[in-house]
Amino acid sequence: MERSHLLIPTGDIAGEAAVTKSKPGLKKIPPYWYPYTTMAKGRWLGREILEVVSTEFRDRSMEFYRYALESGVTTINGKVAKPDTLIRNGDRIENISHRHEPPVTSTPVRIVHHDKKQGFIVIDKPGSIPVHATGRYFRNSLVEILKNDFGFEKAYTVNRLDRLTSGLMILPLNSTLANTVTQEFMNGRVRKEYIARCNGKFPEGEVVCEEPLLTVDRQMGLNIVHPEGKHAKTIFKRIRYDVNTDTSVLHCRPMTGRSHQIRVHLQFLGHPIANDPIYSDSRIWGAKLGKGGIDLTPSEDRAAPQAPEHFAFDASTNPESLHKAEAVVSVTDAEDKEAPRPKLLPRETGHDIGMGSPVPLSAEAVGIITRLRNMKDESEDWGRWRDVVFRAKGQLTPHGYSAIPLPPQNMRKRGGPAFSAVPVAPSSSGDPPVGGVEGTDAGPTSITPTQLTLEDVTTLAASTPPVLGTPTPALTPSDSSSTVPVRMFAASEPVITDEPAVDEKGMRYCPECFVPLHPDPKPESLYIFLHALRYTTSLGCFETEMPEWAAEGWEWER
Repeated sequence: MERSHLLIPTGDIAGEAAVTKSKPGLKKIPPYWYPYTTMAKGRWLGREILEVVSTEFRDRSMEFYRYALESGVTTINGKVAKPDTLIRNGDRIENISHRHEPPVTSTPVRIVHHDKKQGFIVIDKPGSIPVHATGRYFRNSLVEILKNDFGFEKAYTVNRLDRLTSGLMILPLNSTLANTVTQEFMNGRVRKEYIARCNGKFPEGEVVCEEPLLTVDRQMGLNIVHPEGKHAKTIFKRIRYDVNTDTSVLHCRPMTGRSHQIRVHLQFLGHPIANDPIYSDSRIWGAKLGKGGIDLTPSEDRAAPQAPEHFAFDASTNPESLHKAEAVVSVTDAEDKEAPRPKLLPRETGHDIGMGSPVPLSAEAVGIITRLRNMKDESEDWGRWRDVVFRAKGQLTPHGYSAIPLPPQNMRKRGGPAFSAVPVAPSSSGDPPVGGVEGTDAGPTSITPTQLTLEDVTTLAASTPPVLGTPTPALTPSDSSSTVPVRMFAASEPVITDEPAVDEKGMRYCPECFVPLHPDPKPESLYIFLHALRYTTSLGCFETEMPEWAAEGWEWER
């Protein structure tokens, strides 16, 4: 096969590069209602849906998740799910949520190369953008950006980068080539080269790390060196050491493709990536920063999550407790001891930590995960701890969406679109339905839904009165003849800002779903000093320019 080559001149890796200053802003998308569907996962079977939701997600309080389920926005096999509904094998779970996508960098995705003949593209992904829709990210994911901004309806993500990692990705545009390239990656026939900036003076010469890696917490994305983990090998070589920042720029060659491989191997060697929010913070790992690994002695000790000191919660007001005062009533006599105690969910007791781990966790690992969670809460302005406004509101009322009749068992498509054909019910005021109709001529009554910017939300949240007795949206299946296809989401064009918005004093909430609004992140906190520089495959050798932070003389504005 003829090899196609595209090399963007960067000079020698160790050579000098011009130091240029650029300050990316933020790319923000206004909130929107989004229908989501999934099939029951093995780890969910036989568990109550409230327990599953509260352990899989942590963006909202325990109390809110129960409230949302009681609002009727979640269905299982077309029937409204209640908090105590059990999930069974083969269940199809559908949920309508109000998405508040986190901002990402305004630095655009760049197409490095497009081979129309063989059917693949090579792109340069900025840090902060996840490859797939995950968690709160959907339209700000790489797959959706390629679809909406570049017109690539189907790009196969055969190699993936962490959300915080920037750099090269090769994306086939057809399944045949995708299978070929996937086999190359799996069989180790792709030469991968990365650039990193780590703490301290890294040793000269070639350093090889072959420690096995294991994912022990999916929510925080935490990986550790563990003998039960998968084999991993990375070869490091120092390019230069910068005295002014006490950091080293490295050339990294991962010989395997494990999650967070370069990041965890550098931490194990005592030189974590300098701005890594997970693996390079002494408040989480202590003075050693995880050098040489952590203690692995299993421990069953857990503790209930503690509210920050500045929140004056008592047993009846804590949004992270579903059982309120009854869960902390003291037992004083034998009769009380025999009374049934309330069933506490794992998140209320701290036993959700380790539920997804393939091995028992040590006390040190539990402490690290707890501190990671607390730091995430702090960075989001303690959102889940001040998640209380919905107590004075009515039920959640998504706009323009109702449940749909489930297809027959033998016609269901696993992982297929949810709410792909729903009856568009008029609003209670008699106005036309919200949401454009795709593939039809909607005529003059077509309405593009007005979405709120974060600035609009700030103003409206203060002036929106409680909505009591709001009716639950219709959730009964309707005749298929009255259904029309509607858009999967309705979001206006991204809003790009040069500087993060400054929070006003006081608490800010969304008037649609009552979520506490987080302060905007600083753009420089949305990436780490890790960049996929060059891949060599059967399709050719492709590379990007060196990242700005790898240049000699670069100054780190911490």
